[in-house]
Amino acid sequence: MQPNISSKETFLGSPDWGESKYWSYKDLKVHYRVTGKESNPSIILIHGFGASSDHWRNNAEIFASEGFRVFGLDLIGFGKSAQNLRRKIKHLDNQFWANQLSSFLDEVVDIKKNGKVILIGNSLGALTAITTLSERPELIKTIIAAPLPEPVFVTPIKFYFPTWLVRVKSFLIKIVFHLFPLKSLVNLISRTKLITIALQSAYFSSISNDTPLKRIVTVPARRVNASKALRAMCIGMSIRPDSAKGPSIIEKIQNLPNRPPILLIWGKQDKLIPIFLAKKLIKLHPWLKLTVINEAGHCLHDELPKHFNQIVLKWLKNLKNSK
Repeated sequence: MQPNISSKETFLGSPDWGESKYWSYKDLKVHYRVTGKESNPSIILIHGFGASSDHWRNNAEIFASEGFRVFGLDLIGFGKSAQNLRRKIKHLDNQFWANQLSSFLDEVVDIKKNGKVILIGNSLGALTAITTLSERPELIKTIIAAPLPEPVFVTPIKFYFPTWLVRVKSFLIKIVFHLFPLKSLVNLISRTKLITIALQSAYFSSISNDTPLKRIVTVPARRVNASKALRAMCIGMSIRPDSAKGPSIIEKIQNLPNRPPILLIWGKQDKLIPIFLAKKLIKLHPWLKLTVINEAGHCLHDELPKHFNQIVLKWLKNLKNSK
C-alpha cells in the first residue's frame, strides 16, 4: 500500500469535454465522448451510479494531453444513453453493462486494430470494469478501480438455496420495486435540495456551490424514463446470483492465467465504502495494489483530480516501463 496523498487543490473542467457521439447497442442509443489522437493507446472512463461521462470533466483532457485516446461511456440507463428499455431488456445489472462495454470495445474502440485498453472506473463503473475483465480478459491491459464497490463481504458468499426459494425471492423483489413510487422519489430528489445532500455523501469537501456537478446528476434524472431505468437497475442488482457480485468476480480474476494488474484508488474519507474495507480486501488479495488519497470521498477523481490524475499517469508509466 502506498502512502496517503492529501491536497485541497481542485479544478473544474467542462462536462462537455471531447466530442459527443452516439452508438447503438441492442437497438438502444448509447452516448459516449472521445478526445485525443486516434493512434494513441485507449483509456475508457466508466462512471459511477447516477453519473455519466460528464463526471470525468477534470480527467479526460488531462489524459489526452499525456498521449492517450480517451473515451467516456454512458452506461445504459445513465447520462444521455437510452433509459426507455425495450421489453426484452427487463433488468439492468453489472453483467449487462459489462456486455455493453465489451461490445463498445469491439465495435467502437476496435481492439483488433488499436490493442488492449485501460479501464478506469468509479464505483459502479469499477464493478463493470472487473466484470468485463472476468469475461473478456483479452481486451484489457489494466484496470484502475476508484474505488471498487461490493467489498462488504470481501469473500464470496457460499449459501445455497433451493431453486423455488430463489424464485420466490426474485418475485417478491420485483413486486416491491414495481409498487414502490420510484418516479415520485426521483422527482423529489432531483428537484429539491435533497440532491445536494445526496451528492455531499459522496464528497469530503463541500459541493454546495458546484452547480455543474448538480446539473450532471439532475438532468438525466429528470428525463421522462429515468424512473423506469432506475427500477430496472434496482431489480437487476437485487436478484443477481452471487457469482455476479464483486467478491466472486475478484476470485475469478485471481485465477486468470494472464491476469492484468489492478490498481485500487480510495478516498480516505469515503463514507459510502469505508477505507477499512479496502485494506481488508488487499489483505485477502495481495496481488491488488492500493493507493489512498487523504481528504477525499467516494468521487475522488472529481474531488481531487490533480492527485488522482498523477497517480493514474504514474501507474501507467510504470506499467509501460516494466515491459
